[in-house]
Amino acid sequence: MSSTLPTPAPAAPRSAPHVTHEITNQVPPLEGHDVAADPALLEALRREGAAWHEEDLHRIGRLAGSAEAQRWGDDANAFEPVLRTHDRYGHRVDEVDFHPSYHRLMDVAVREGMAGAPWTDPRPGAHVARAASVSVWSVVEQGHTCPISMTYAAVPVLRGTPELADAWLPGLTSREYEPGLRTPAEKPGLLAGMGMTEKQGGTDVRSNTTVAAPQADGTYRLTGHKWFTSAPMNDVFLVLAQAPGGLSCFLVPRVLPDGSRNTFRIQRLKAKLGNRSNASSEPEFDDTVAWLVGEEGRGVRTIIDMVSMTRLDSSLGSAAGMRAALIQAAHHVRHRVAFGGLLIDKPLMRNVLADLALESEAATTLVMRVAGAVDRAERGDAEEAAFKRLATALGKYWVCKRQPPMVAEALECLGGNGYAEESGMPRLYREAPLNGIWEGAGNVNALDMLRALARQPESMEAYAAEIGRAAGADARLDAAWADLQRELARPEDAELRARTLAERLALVLQGALLVRHAPAAVADAFCATRLAGERGLAFGTMPSGLALGGIVDRIPPVG
Repeated sequence: MSSTLPTPAPAAPRSAPHVTHEITNQVPPLEGHDVAADPALLEALRREGAAWHEEDLHRIGRLAGSAEAQRWGDDANAFEPVLRTHDRYGHRVDEVDFHPSYHRLMDVAVREGMAGAPWTDPRPGAHVARAASVSVWSVVEQGHTCPISMTYAAVPVLRGTPELADAWLPGLTSREYEPGLRTPAEKPGLLAGMGMTEKQGGTDVRSNTTVAAPQADGTYRLTGHKWFTSAPMNDVFLVLAQAPGGLSCFLVPRVLPDGSRNTFRIQRLKAKLGNRSNASSEPEFDDTVAWLVGEEGRGVRTIIDMVSMTRLDSSLGSAAGMRAALIQAAHHVRHRVAFGGLLIDKPLMRNVLADLALESEAATTLVMRVAGAVDRAERGDAEEAAFKRLATALGKYWVCKRQPPMVAEALECLGGNGYAEESGMPRLYREAPLNGIWEGAGNVNALDMLRALARQPESMEAYAAEIGRAAGADARLDAAWADLQRELARPEDAELRARTLAERLALVLQGALLVRHAPAAVADAFCATRLAGERGLAFGTMPSGLALGGIVDRIPPVG
């Protein structure tokens, strides 16, 4: 059958075959910059007592901003961890394999003292320096910081049990990273994890059913399961289980002192929204050897120090994720032309960017203040220890709550380009809700704030003293603090209002810190929009008359 279609005319010859268009107005790669070049972070580093770390922080920042490190982060998420339950002969091994880029990220974090090293560093400001390093390095990739955080947080728990501290702390505070399982005493560096939640209870750990049976040699044997245990390839875990005396905390190594494998059956790895470089697992214990940490029946109280430190790291991670999103947005609008000019010169885009920068600076200032309190509390400052108790809960609640909407707004600044995986924004977006969930979701931390107010009134006294240092500097801050005090004096419906109180406590604290330490443009805009209510609810709705340029100019150029 013959065709009735006309024969097309031959194409006109072209000087450049296969070229259909010229690529213009695309933003250059965000690489080759210093992630530590953040005025708010550097000012906080000096203010909180770790100016001695600044040179090293810039070195870490330059690596974090390099194309090489960014490829590590991309690869660690593209090639997710793989569980191997058995070897080729059928022996149970329960190992997780990671891409080499994951190990490169881990090596930098451990070598630069982001794991347990600060606990043996005698320099004032060691924990502040570590917090700044985590803030900078986690911009590259956040999944690998989970085992780093748990290792850091395990040290103060184990210090309370001297025989375990002697055996484990040298490895946990080391700056050497060695992946893989082998006899703990033979490894130059160790990593710790935690196993708290179970299927039936989640955050309600007192409903745990894992049982710990005491043995004649002083050890215990665990039988049960855990529902969400991250980094299962770590060397040792702090686990909650029901002993004869009640819920208790136990140390569970993956490899026993004699070199044999402890029973730690990884049933599966979680398929998660984000945080894909980090293996999260469901381990089961069957006659698993464990050592008691602290006293029987005091498991929650024993492990609470670990939870407090991991909550600090959750807020650090959220502040870092917010900063990463801000830099992506600022980089884009500084280079992208639309409607006859650069996007950054458009008044409405400038409003959005300034609002994002304001949120980021407030978050960074708060979390670094908490890191300073951790450092000074470790050195015996009772008021700072009391302040840390309340401020950690507030930072965990509020900073983690603000990350998802801020990342979403920053992604929107890139338009469709931001929705494409190669921009890096989708990974930041998937990561954004995580810190608000781990280590207790919003309700848990709001209730923890109420618990601190009720059981440790000295924490509120320390908070009030911190706000008092900014008294009289801004009328809007003074009014917000007076109104908040009236709210705190109402005991009725406290649990119902817990989120409102936590939010306002965090905002007043951020306002007081910015009024004292930030440039006038930043403090003025924060008080006008977060404390006085002179704006809408979306980002980019700040009122006219504010010095937005003074805020935007705090975002360093990165290319």
